[in-house]
Amino acid sequence: MKNYLLLAASMCLMVSCGSGQKVSQPEKYSQRMVESHGLVDFYCNRHHQTELDSASWDYVSGLVANAVLKAWTLYPEKTEYYDAVKAFADNSTTPDGSVILNAKGESALRPSNIDDLPAGNVFFTLYKEELKKGNTKDANRYKNAASLIRNKLKYDHSRIPEGLPGAGGFFHKAVYPNQMWLDGLYMGSTIYAQWQHVFGQDDAEDNAQSWADIALQFKTINKYTYDEGKQLNYHAWSATPEDENSFWANQEEPFKGCSKEFWARGMGWYFAALADVLEYMPKDHADYPDVLAIFNQVAAGLKRWQDPVSGVWYQLLQYDAQTAADGKGDTINGKVYNVGTEANYLEASASGIFTYAYLKGIRLGLLDREIYLPVAEKAYQGLLKTFIREREDGKLDVVQTCASAGLGPAKDPSRTGTVNYYLAGKDVTVVENEGKAVGTFILASVEYEQLVK
Repeated sequence: MKNYLLLAASMCLMVSCGSGQKVSQPEKYSQRMVESHGLVDFYCNRHHQTELDSASWDYVSGLVANAVLKAWTLYPEKTEYYDAVKAFADNSTTPDGSVILNAKGESALRPSNIDDLPAGNVFFTLYKEELKKGNTKDANRYKNAASLIRNKLKYDHSRIPEGLPGAGGFFHKAVYPNQMWLDGLYMGSTIYAQWQHVFGQDDAEDNAQSWADIALQFKTINKYTYDEGKQLNYHAWSATPEDENSFWANQEEPFKGCSKEFWARGMGWYFAALADVLEYMPKDHADYPDVLAIFNQVAAGLKRWQDPVSGVWYQLLQYDAQTAADGKGDTINGKVYNVGTEANYLEASASGIFTYAYLKGIRLGLLDREIYLPVAEKAYQGLLKTFIREREDGKLDVVQTCASAGLGPAKDPSRTGTVNYYLAGKDVTVVENEGKAVGTFILASVEYEQLVK
């Protein structure tokens, strides 16, 4: 109770105190960001989107749509939020939900590309809401679309084969054979878990097996990427580090197959995936304790690396701003890439998604409130101070976001996974109003406002 009151006071929540006094209502930053850059004017990997309702299918537009829908769930009077997400979903599916569409009107689900899946997280709330309204046609549309994605992942997505370490783990993409990335746990497992929760109850045996499959993904990547000394997970791991597409991987122990650095947003996707899956995972499932333990392990590690001054996190988690690209770049097959001297920096999207996962974990009782509430409170205030800028017209901007980052494949040797790459790579530029920061800030704000509503 003491912590609840402390948080309420620090947030200036509108509550009645024992003396009859009240404190002022907190700023609803979730709504302000939705209306500044959620419904309109955001970027998907540097591709500008003018409006959410007409944005094409993509994990970034899907993240923004899901965040806007979460804001509507908290503030249902904001019907324009729901309408925009419904339009996004309708624009991206055939009327019967049998095909997910890209901007060209073709299937948006490429073979074994896990990034194509998570935008489907919006279908479950839309399904329930339209069913409640008696709109069974659209409800079935969303159910069919969600089932299409879940079944494609469960039955058709490429996995690490038997005989290799990590057998059963989902490839991140077909172009990254036998590779698992932290990002992929969010891209695949969250929609898989929601489907099991909403639609998987009728077949008890399949449901139990599916939850074991979801848990396997976390247990596998944690086994191979977790550095106990640093309390962090490396960005990615390859079961076949000798493959040309895994040129970035350590070829020898320790951490054979792992990439070289701890990338903040990769850890963020992983942390959020754990929070989102545990929200739905049956507590009596045999793998639940293992997944919960991994979630708490991640929470402890990120607490250690939270910047003590700002309360947020750096692009490369184990360093501060004194670390920079070395000016020499990385030499791959005789060519030099990633030349620059850019310094490590506090990064918005990772800090937002860390804050979201901490707050959600506290709300769901998955994390110790005494330990992590101060971390989450400091982080949220750090988001506002470090990354949020108010324009003269009252709209908000979010700054200091890594546009994108990845590893390989062989045809892209610049993506080396080194310090030089994450700070000076050609695709790792620092941008504003990127959907990955817009969406994560909205999610964090919804949790912040929900925790004491």
